[in-house]
Amino acid sequence: MSLDLPLIRKQFPALEAPAIFLDNPAGTQVAQACLERMTGYMVRTNANHEGAFETSRLSDALVAEARAAMADFLNAPRAEEIVFGANMTSLTLHISRSIARTWQPGDEIVLTRLDHDANATPWSLAAQDRGCQVRWVDFRPEDGTLDMESLRAALQGKPRLVAVGYASNALGTVNPVEEITRLAHQAGALVYVDAVHYAPHGPIDVQQIGCDFLVCSAYKFFGPHAGILYGKYELLDELVAYKVRPASDEPPGKFETGTGNFECIAGILGALEYLEWVGETFGRQYSADHSGKYQGRALQFKQAMRVIRTYEAELSTALLDVLEETPGVTIYGLTDRKRLAERVPTAAINLQGWHPRRVAEELDKAGIYVWDGNYYALNVTERLGVEQSGGMVRIGPVHYNTVEEVERFGEALRRIATSEV
Repeated sequence: MSLDLPLIRKQFPALEAPAIFLDNPAGTQVAQACLERMTGYMVRTNANHEGAFETSRLSDALVAEARAAMADFLNAPRAEEIVFGANMTSLTLHISRSIARTWQPGDEIVLTRLDHDANATPWSLAAQDRGCQVRWVDFRPEDGTLDMESLRAALQGKPRLVAVGYASNALGTVNPVEEITRLAHQAGALVYVDAVHYAPHGPIDVQQIGCDFLVCSAYKFFGPHAGILYGKYELLDELVAYKVRPASDEPPGKFETGTGNFECIAGILGALEYLEWVGETFGRQYSADHSGKYQGRALQFKQAMRVIRTYEAELSTALLDVLEETPGVTIYGLTDRKRLAERVPTAAINLQGWHPRRVAEELDKAGIYVWDGNYYALNVTERLGVEQSGGMVRIGPVHYNTVEEVERFGEALRRIATSEV
C-alpha cells in the first residue's frame, strides 16, 4: 500500500494554509499527534521531575515513554542510551567537551567538508583546545558525494574520532555511514554521526551502522524544536559529564543539564506516534523484510520510514525533472536517476543572473517557501565557490508534499527564469 497523501496531509494542520512548504530541510511542519501531546502535557502533567506528587510522576513517566520510543526509532539497545537536549548543536557542543577530555596533544580527528557546521566546528574547537590536529575529508563538487579515498587517507593517521553526516542538509547526499563506521573502527576511531537531515527520510538503525554516537533533531521529523543524542551506554557511562553536582551521575541524566524541556519531549513522543501510525497504516508490505529483526513499535517505525523513502524517490525524480527543464538552473549534487538511493529529495541550485535570496523572495510571492544561503553548511558553499555570491537556493520536499506541488514549484521557477532580472 502506498501513501494516501490526502489522509497524510490531514495529520498536519499547517498544510491547510494556501502555501507550498518546500522549506522542510530547515524544519518540517508539525503533526497533529505532536500538538496534542504537547498541549496535553502542559494542561495535565506540567511539573518538574522526581517530585513526590502525581503530576511529577506523570511527567517522569511520559519522559520515560518518549525515551523508550526514541530508542525504538533508532533501534538503540536500551532507552538509557537516549539523551534529550535543546538541539543537535547544543548536544554536540556539550558532549564534544566530554569526549575531548580523552584526547592528547598531537592526536588527530577527522571531519568532512560535506557536513553541517554543527558537526564540524564543535569538534575543531575541541581539537584546538586539546592541541589536536584536524584532518579534512573532501567531497566531489561534480556530484556532491563524499571522497572515500580522501577518507581512507585521513584514517591513516589513526584518528581518535570521525564525525560524519548521514545525509547532507545542503546537497541531499546520503553517505555510506555503515562503511565509514567500519573503516573508522578499524583505524581505532570513535564515530559520531549527524543524522539530523536523514531522519525524516529513511530508517535508522544504530546497531546496524555500528556508530558510537548519533544525533538528530525532532523538528526535522515532524516534531518540536528539540535534539536527541544516542550514545553507546558504556561510552556515556565512562565519559566525564559537565554538569551540576545534584544531577544524576548515570546516563542519560548526567548529560541532560538543567531542567528538561518536558513539553518538547512530549512532542517528540507525539511525532513518533505519528510515524508509528504511518508504518502501521501504509507500511505493512515491508513487514516481512523486517519482522525477524524488529518487533512491535520498532517494526512500525522501520515500515514507516521504508514507505516514506519509497514515495520520496518519486519526489526526487519529479524535482530533478523540473529543475533540469528550467533554463539557467545549475544543480549541485547527484542528478543520476539510477542513484536515487544515494540522495534524499533535497536539491540545491542557482539560477543564472539571479541572487539566491531574490529567487526565494519571488517564489514566496507565489506562496512557495524555499531557503537560500548556506544553511550552516558553510564548508559546502565555500568548497563550491558560491558562499560570496549568496550561497544556493534549497528546495526540500518531504513525504507530505505532492508531485503536483513540485510541478507547481517548477512552473513558478520557470516564470522567474524567463522574466527580467
